[in-house]
Amino acid sequence: MSCDNDKQYVATFATHLGALEFYETLQALGDKKAKMSPVPRTISISCGTGVYFFQDFDPSTMSNPDLERVFLIQDQDYLELWANPNP
Repeated sequence: MSCDNDKQYVATFATHLGALEFYETLQALGDKKAKMSPVPRTISISCGTGVYFFQDFDPSTMSNPDLERVFLIQDQDYLELWANPNP
C-alpha cells in the first residue's frame, strides 16, 4: 500500500518502543515520509516521542498497545481522531 496522502497525522505513545514499532509498521505500509520526532506537550505527557506520518490511519492494522492517540494536523491545530480505549 503506497502513501499518496497530503494529510499529515501525528501519533503519541506511552513508550519509545511503541513509537519505533509504529514507525516500522508505517514503513512496511509504504509511508516513506513518516518520521519519529518529539511532540508538543499539549498533546502528550508520556514519553514525548511521536511519529508524524501521511498514511491514512487504520486502527485495525496500525495500532499497538503503546499507541495513545492519533491526531490530524490541520493548520497549526491537532484534531484528535483516535484514542486508545485501554490506556
